[in-house]
Amino acid sequence: MTVSFHKFGHHFFPGTGRLKDNGFGAGKYYALNVPLRDGLTDDNFSGLFRPITEKVMQVYIPEAVVLQCGADSLGGDRLGNFNLSVKGHADCVCYLRTFNVPLMILGGGGYTLRNVARCWFYETAVAVDVEPDNELPFNEYLEYFGPDYTLHVEPSKMANLNKTADLENMRTFLLDQISRLQHVPSVQFQTPPSTTAVPEQEEPDMDGREKPQMWNGEACESDEE
Repeated sequence: MTVSFHKFGHHFFPGTGRLKDNGFGAGKYYALNVPLRDGLTDDNFSGLFRPITEKVMQVYIPEAVVLQCGADSLGGDRLGNFNLSVKGHADCVCYLRTFNVPLMILGGGGYTLRNVARCWFYETAVAVDVEPDNELPFNEYLEYFGPDYTLHVEPSKMANLNKTADLENMRTFLLDQISRLQHVPSVQFQTPPSTTAVPEQEEPDMDGREKPQMWNGEACESDEE
């Protein structure tokens, strides 16, 4: 199952990830897209991420979570055009830790390098339950973090194009979609293979394998809407 919170717009690459792009066939409803517009604030993000994530954890009951934290959603990024603070961005890490499931955190995105460093440093600290000092210690790269030389910076003042009513309607729509899910199928544990050396064998004949087929997009209902 995938859940994606991302910038969306007709002229924003790659132009996918609409609200109704929710999978097809056996994967119907197992893809959640939360398309957002310029100027997203900490409160906007938390108001969507927390209830949607809580519902996913209650209904789907994942055994592990991979969280990809794109720093391009921070305020001041050259591409993302959101208005999240470092702490507001890290709220996703903080909240997912409360569910006490195996959690892998990955970085990604980010086109204002000094803020990427701030973001990943702080979210690593959150992951290990440490609150670092706001004042940055002396280091060979300190000049890049001027003029304030602090970990946390004020978000930009760009206009927020995310209307409250639109966000509420999207949250309601997605919570209803999650309610249609079945929880993750359980996987039986198997005995790991022995590490004892075994005699070399001839490779199996792979000529009889079924060749993979490319999806042609015809079954995607959202493309017709």
